[in-house]
Amino acid sequence: MSYTCEKIASNKVKLTFEIPAADFDAALEKSYLKNRGRLNVPGFRKGKAPRRMIETMYGESIFYDDAFDLIFPDLYREAVEKEDLKVVDRPELSIDQIGRGQDLKVTAEVFVRPDVTLGQYKGVTIEVAPEKVEEADITARIEQDRAKASRVEEILDRPVENGDTVNLDYAGTVDGVAFEGGTAEGQTLQIGSGSFIPGFEEQMVGMCVAEERDLHVTFPEEYHAKELAGKEAVFHVKVNSISHTEMPELDDDFAADVSDYATFAEYRAAIVKELEEKAAANTRTAIENAAADKAVENAEVDIPSAMVDEELDYMVRVMEMRMRYQGFTLEQFLQMMGQTREQFADSYRTEAQRRVKMQLVLEAIAKAEGIEATEEELEERIKAQAERMGSEDLEAFRKSLSEDQLNALREEAVVQKTVSMLADSAVVTEPAPQQEEAPAEEAAEEKPEA
Repeated sequence: MSYTCEKIASNKVKLTFEIPAADFDAALEKSYLKNRGRLNVPGFRKGKAPRRMIETMYGESIFYDDAFDLIFPDLYREAVEKEDLKVVDRPELSIDQIGRGQDLKVTAEVFVRPDVTLGQYKGVTIEVAPEKVEEADITARIEQDRAKASRVEEILDRPVENGDTVNLDYAGTVDGVAFEGGTAEGQTLQIGSGSFIPGFEEQMVGMCVAEERDLHVTFPEEYHAKELAGKEAVFHVKVNSISHTEMPELDDDFAADVSDYATFAEYRAAIVKELEEKAAANTRTAIENAAADKAVENAEVDIPSAMVDEELDYMVRVMEMRMRYQGFTLEQFLQMMGQTREQFADSYRTEAQRRVKMQLVLEAIAKAEGIEATEEELEERIKAQAERMGSEDLEAFRKSLSEDQLNALREEAVVQKTVSMLADSAVVTEPAPQQEEAPAEEAAEEKPEA
């Protein structure tokens, strides 16, 4: 067998095969022996008819397809491996010559991982606004700890007050008729949260446990259920229980309870440091993303559709798995959205294409810069993966990894080093502050005369 390999595009090659007639004739004989038992020839028992008789009756080409399948796939695979082709799709085959006593001539055109034409990737100019820690961020973070340290007290000796949490039953009607979604039992409502229709929570203030009352409210004009928008309704409510959350004072005792610090000042300083480190990490991530995006934008690559389809299929499978974790299926989501699976997938096609191009460009940059992962960096990836998987025995986890899994972790390390290199070389500027447009009258006054 002989073949030639020709690159006909940045993402496509053509393999031309010429297989000796003797090899193809041998494959025809194997096909005959394999299939003769299922072919009927008058005057012969099944499996006993000579090959010539079968070919005369059914045509000489009766065994071509099977003979081709017996001989060609292995030859194609050998050529792909020998040429080190990174094929990404099934080959498009063209049989130029086939027949008994003839050399088999086949042309295979197949998409491969495309060449990447890199543009500027070092020293690119990017705009990134550094993430800053505001006082509101510090307060919100402290309030999280405060909420965890709070205690819930059941109220038995007073009526509902603003800020209380009430467990209630309610049944709503419009013009005396119950409506969908207007009835519930054992619902929890924090009074003053604004969770219910305007006026509902305010009218519950002053109610006692086991008390029942009719609340008169009006649905907002922009209510999501159009059939209820702007209509007056009556809710019959019953208070089952009242509770109040006692929040701790922000003092040294609170700091000692929720942290390893003896004073509130020390605790607050640690919170500020934590938030600033997180903000710095987020800013670094934003710089890396912007630098990588710019490098991808400056590169040119002709991506085969098969690579985008593969990435798209992977993305949909990941989303499907996440939906199952949340208790519903992709089919249920599609039914709710009124979409087919194909329509849903197509909505992510641009993102899939962006991801594939990002991968190809980063790989090309890593190759151009000679970036490789050291054994120490691979070991860090293995440890991180073990932690993500909840494995406590690092040695056993390391031994459980296949060569493909190790290569994937090695590639992760290379990608991260490449992105870090791009970020380190980038020229980072802050976006210019947006100026409010001057009113038309002021603009007219400031305009110079001709």
